[in-house]
Amino acid sequence: MSRVFKALSDPTRREVLQLLRKGPMSAGDISDRFDVSKPTMSAHFAVLKEADLVDAVKSGKSVIYHLKLSVLEEALLGFVHSFGIGEEAPAANPGKEPAR
Repeated sequence: MSRVFKALSDPTRREVLQLLRKGPMSAGDISDRFDVSKPTMSAHFAVLKEADLVDAVKSGKSVIYHLKLSVLEEALLGFVHSFGIGEEAPAANPGKEPAR
C-alpha cells in the first residue's frame, strides 16, 4: 500500500492517472501534455509501474500505458478500512435499545 501512496503523492503522477481514466495512451502522448523532460516522465512512469497502478505494453516503438483501477481501489479501500471506516461498527449496548 505504501508504494501506491508514494505514487499518488506527486501531482504529475496523479494527473497521469487522470489522463489514463479516459483510456490507454502512449508514453509520448502522455509526456506531450507535461512541461517536463522525457527522463523525468520516464521516472514518473517507473514509480506508477512499481506501484502496479499502470500496465505498460510495448506496441512497435511505443509503450502504451493502461490504468489498473482495481489496484487503486484496493489500496484506497484498505486504507479506509484500516481506520474502521466502512465496516460495521459494533453495537455499544448489545440487546438494548438506544437511549433517547
